[in-house]
Amino acid sequence: MPELSTTVMDLPRRDARDKLRGRTRYTVDRIRPDMLHAVLLRSHVPAGRIVKLDLEAARNAAGVRAIATGHDAPGLYGIGIADHPLLAIDTVRYHGEPIVAIAAETETQARAALALVELEIEPLAPILTMGEALARDARLVHETWRDYEVLTEGGAREGNVAWEARSVRGDVDAAFARPDVKIVETTIRVGRQSHVPFEPRTAIGSWENGRAHIETSTQVPWTVRNVTGRVLQLPPGRVRVTVPPVGGGFGLKFDATIEPITALLSRMTGRTVVIENTRQEEMATCLCRENAEILIRSAVTADGEIVGREAVVLMDCGAYGGEQIFLTTMTAHTLGGNYRVGAMRLVSRAVYTNTPPNGAFRACNGVYNTFALERHTDEICQALGLDPLEFRKKNVLGDGDLGATGQVYEGDVLKPMLERMEALRAATGTREDKADGRLYGRATTVGTWFVFVGPSAATINMNADGSATLITSGVEIGSGTMMQSLPQIVAGQLGLSPDQVVVREADTDSAGLDVGVGGGRTTVSIGAASIGAAAEVRDKLFGFASQLLQTRPDELELIGGRVAIKGRPGSGVAISTVVQHAQSVTGPVTGTGSFTGKNTPAMSGCAFGHMIEALDIPVFVVHEAEVAVDPDTGHVEVLAYRVVQDVGRALNRRAIMGQIQGGVVQGLGYALHEAVTISPEGRIREDGFETYRVPLAGDAVPVVADLYEGAPSMGPLGTKGAGEVPILGVAAAIGCAVANATGKPVRELPLTPPRVLGLLKGRETSPEFPHIAASFEANTLT
Repeated sequence: MPELSTTVMDLPRRDARDKLRGRTRYTVDRIRPDMLHAVLLRSHVPAGRIVKLDLEAARNAAGVRAIATGHDAPGLYGIGIADHPLLAIDTVRYHGEPIVAIAAETETQARAALALVELEIEPLAPILTMGEALARDARLVHETWRDYEVLTEGGAREGNVAWEARSVRGDVDAAFARPDVKIVETTIRVGRQSHVPFEPRTAIGSWENGRAHIETSTQVPWTVRNVTGRVLQLPPGRVRVTVPPVGGGFGLKFDATIEPITALLSRMTGRTVVIENTRQEEMATCLCRENAEILIRSAVTADGEIVGREAVVLMDCGAYGGEQIFLTTMTAHTLGGNYRVGAMRLVSRAVYTNTPPNGAFRACNGVYNTFALERHTDEICQALGLDPLEFRKKNVLGDGDLGATGQVYEGDVLKPMLERMEALRAATGTREDKADGRLYGRATTVGTWFVFVGPSAATINMNADGSATLITSGVEIGSGTMMQSLPQIVAGQLGLSPDQVVVREADTDSAGLDVGVGGGRTTVSIGAASIGAAAEVRDKLFGFASQLLQTRPDELELIGGRVAIKGRPGSGVAISTVVQHAQSVTGPVTGTGSFTGKNTPAMSGCAFGHMIEALDIPVFVVHEAEVAVDPDTGHVEVLAYRVVQDVGRALNRRAIMGQIQGGVVQGLGYALHEAVTISPEGRIREDGFETYRVPLAGDAVPVVADLYEGAPSMGPLGTKGAGEVPILGVAAAIGCAVANATGKPVRELPLTPPRVLGLLKGRETSPEFPHIAASFEANTLT
């Protein structure tokens, strides 16, 4: 295998020039004049029963070619539970839920036809909050929840609780009963966050040779393939999904809601059909980062030993379980991470409400669980009179420590990273002098995340000119992984330069199974599969070159575009010559590889309802923020921001630094500005850039970062994913810094000026959750 140095370089983005000049063709740029345009009739109430649906006038409208309802695709889909219809049939469960899809020659004609649909919905009293959903006499959002097909066994379900995952390790009750402990309790409430990628979701469906072909802006081509097959009652092999460059995802494009509709309408018309969400549709029905309510308490000795911890996390999944079923797993590894704890009991519940479904968003529930855990940690230190930084050094997870599910962690990583943060601060200096009389605060926080591995596959085809074509189901979502790290990895294995590696767009017909781009997994999972494919190619090249050079294969190496004899620079033969020789003798030179996780063990009986019981590749971060709080306006200014990030091995430092800068700015939006709220009518209020406050250029702060290398990793060449984790610790660092500046308990996000003023003036009180307080007494649903 080539030396690591041949793979490590600051490779520029090969797609940057085309993107800057507007040449990149996203899905939305591939719409043709001959395509039919489809639009969706959506519910105008958050809960109700459909009592009348008359489509006759719409069918006769100008330009209309097909109308689809839920009866045309009655199958249900979901993750863990099949509870989600493609189009509502009898019951609507959120404001904006699609009921009818109309395809016409133009979008204008389709929308005119929508206005002719006669729809009557008998409204039901909506369940808009988790407190309402969990009330003893609450109406069921899904009256027939018992009848749904359970796709993944293990989670508890009951009524408006779509899924419950639990982690129980040790005797928690005994830990809290000890006479030498102090019990500290913290309640946390966080709101929703909208992804707002530049490119709204777009899908183009066609029907070719008895098969559906969907071209779409997605992060999960195989999920789109499988969901489409399920709801249209097609074998998955009769669905092909191809993915052009994606204009941002951040987790929003993990769903498959509009793609099957285009395939359905295409089958009905024999024409190609496109659905393009408007910005308002995108934001009013998007899979936001979920709102959550957290109650956490710990039993801690006077000298700072955490002997027991328990918590309940309620996650609002909206009208359908979707990704929240999977995300309940994360709580064990985020809220149950960071620190060495004697005994632990964690309960995470996804709760149905009559609101738009929520879903994955960069670092999923880790962002708010890290905020909750770090605020709780500071409150422990305040209650016991301990130094927060020294407390963290003493208690962070280290080699041989147990996680919430009994996983044994390898290596001492977090404590050295905290020490690196101290050195980074000493080198850069603090910015307290920039507070200019405002309230100054600084905080250092830690975070635990993971790389979600899962299955990936790769194929490498060698070309006659000596270049290589890499075929995977990986999707370029803007992070640059497909344009930077994968070409670097393959080039390093085959003795090529990265620009000699062509990466194909994802196509489920030509590439093997992949669970999608997200979770920091692309470089790790697809990278490992690519190394496997390159190994097969390398062996074949050595075999043919040994014949040409009359040299044993073990005496050869790939370097500089040549198959060379080891120790003899410039010797050997060009790779292109070997490939051409092989093609003439036996055929093309190809290689395939695959990869999935190693299934790191958890302790037996510790994890219930989890889809990931232990972390194959833990990732750690240390974040530090300095803030100034204006006591008159409540405005929070971030004076300085520092990051120490566990990267395993940095293949491209410039690319990682870009991810850190972007992740921190996105996290600042969550911490300080962004709030998605639900009106009394069940509608998302912030459905455009006029009402949704994302970070602006003036809000960005330069990030000083130190990449921590050398932590254990099963990733290729020792790598870990670097794109997911940068946002993990931002809300925690900002929240703790504002608490230190104001001397007030920070327990809700975002920290907008009105909320901060409320804290300063004593009007902002800590959230109370009577509907979950009693959950400490139960290990499961009652």
